[in-house]
Amino acid sequence: MMTSFAKYALLFVASFVSYAHAQTTSYKFDFGSGKPQKGYIQVQPTTVYNPQTGYGFDYGSSVISKSYTGNDALKDDYITSDKPFYFSVKLPEGNYNVKVLLGDQKGTSVTTIRAECRRLMVEKAVTTNGKFTTQEFTVHVKDSIIRSSNGKVHLKPREATYLHWDDKLTLEFNNTAPKVCAVEITPAKDLTTVFLAGNSTVVDQANEPWAAWGQMIPAFFKPGKIAIANYAESGETLKAFKGERRLEKIWSMAKPGDYLFIEFAHNDQKPGGNHLDPFTTYKATLKEWITEARKRNITPVLVTSMHRRNFDSSGLIVNTLLEYPDAMRQTGKEEGVAVIDLNAMSKTLYEAWGPVKSIKAFVHYPANSFPGQTEELKDNTHFSTYGAYELAKCIVNGIKQANLPIAKYLKDASIFNPASPDPVENWNLPMSAFTGDKKPDGN
Repeated sequence: MMTSFAKYALLFVASFVSYAHAQTTSYKFDFGSGKPQKGYIQVQPTTVYNPQTGYGFDYGSSVISKSYTGNDALKDDYITSDKPFYFSVKLPEGNYNVKVLLGDQKGTSVTTIRAECRRLMVEKAVTTNGKFTTQEFTVHVKDSIIRSSNGKVHLKPREATYLHWDDKLTLEFNNTAPKVCAVEITPAKDLTTVFLAGNSTVVDQANEPWAAWGQMIPAFFKPGKIAIANYAESGETLKAFKGERRLEKIWSMAKPGDYLFIEFAHNDQKPGGNHLDPFTTYKATLKEWITEARKRNITPVLVTSMHRRNFDSSGLIVNTLLEYPDAMRQTGKEEGVAVIDLNAMSKTLYEAWGPVKSIKAFVHYPANSFPGQTEELKDNTHFSTYGAYELAKCIVNGIKQANLPIAKYLKDASIFNPASPDPVENWNLPMSAFTGDKKPDGN
């Protein structure tokens, strides 16, 4: 029979292990069934995520291991699959640097990496026969708790299942031959964070085939320099974003030297309780946010909203956003705030595509293109991954043109010309396993 002392001792040990795990924010994982590298946690095909261990393959991932006999424990085995697979790690909110070792001692590899809700981190990493590559990126992890006030963000019901509001970091490995040898995760506490506030045209869209520029932009920055923290949500207005405590959540997370990118208009222009008039309440709200950001030594940046896909008979874009882009430009001038004129760049971009080619940049798919999709998808507001990526390039242009200090952390110094978009025929980003047929809120 167990003594009282023994019982207390076991409880103490269990509590200590639980506490130690809760404090762990750095991990080294060796993927594969071969001999693990010293100092690394071995991840085998049977390592399934559960909250107790705090790591493992997730969301029904089906993976296999390939091993070789050699003297390099990290490179002598890997995990792969012929379908997208997901690996999750329980982590407290914050910024993290991630290193992923990819390759095959006796073969080639092709890997795309996303994080959380389809946030693009590595577009396409290719290794030739017997070669390896280490891909690095920085990712922001968040939850809905506002710790500065013991409150919570008022999430919408559909957000309950979104990967970017849970208590873990989820990585998606995809493409024709993803071969993952190792993953390292370490906190990134001192780098600059760019917070995104916006609607469905900015948010990390959870399901294919929808996408937004906010989930593409992380791939354009150098690792370990900038973290993109996307707090946008579909259907949001300036007024609703603040009312749901999303802005308060940003203020609770942001520190001096960070940035706040603000893009709203599509929903603010609609009648109802969240409507704002362009040259009065809309401008006043923007100025209120600018003032609050500056009080905190955070740099505000205004982003005019992109056009909807609406062409006239001459093939020119119809301005359905009316006076809102001009109101934002005016606010930027009056407040001395940088303005990224995505509205102007999108007009050039869409007209370069024209009425026919532009369809590929938006969510237009015949019925039965995706599981459970019984009706045609015809959305002229929200983007395919191709369209979102091209708009992200426009944002990158705006960062450079505004001479924002974070421009030095961009991977590519070249200028994107919206009048000469990348050919859609060259676009090849593999789809995630998460799909849906429900159009995002907002229009």
